[in-house]
Amino acid sequence: MKNTTYILIICLGFLLLSTRSNAQDYKWAAGLKFGGYENGVSGKYFMQSNVALEGILGFRNHGAVVTGLYEIHQPAFNVDKLKFYYGFGTHIGSVGSGAYRRFNGDDRIYNDPRLLLGADGVLGLEYIIPNSPIAVSLDLNPRVELATGPFFDIAPGLGIKYTFQ
Repeated sequence: MKNTTYILIICLGFLLLSTRSNAQDYKWAAGLKFGGYENGVSGKYFMQSNVALEGILGFRNHGAVVTGLYEIHQPAFNVDKLKFYYGFGTHIGSVGSGAYRRFNGDDRIYNDPRLLLGADGVLGLEYIIPNSPIAVSLDLNPRVELATGPFFDIAPGLGIKYTFQ
């Protein structure tokens, strides 16, 4: 929890120290991602003006998961700096020993180490705050877990990123 607080303070410091006056579009971004499965750090890189790759290193109780996503971005609702995005990807990770439950409300409690491997989707909105380098996103993340499943879940996600040209 202390580390998350420090990272959040650093991100806010970047916002306050920034001299950039316009952050309409960006080439890459780094930030935090809070989701139904894991919370962690994320990075996004635009290969084209509307196509991005996003990587997330998420931590959960007794484990970690790496997720890679291919995303397509489009303007949303004719609102400046608001983009709709969707895409797909995959995840791999593990959860160690310790009681945990699946996000989908499964009543089973798992106590043994498990490999996590599966397919992911993403559907969301991203808003770049005017006159700042901060982007905020809200999305849904459907996930098919193959190694411990198969089972299907949908979890919400909230992201905050510092953008770079």
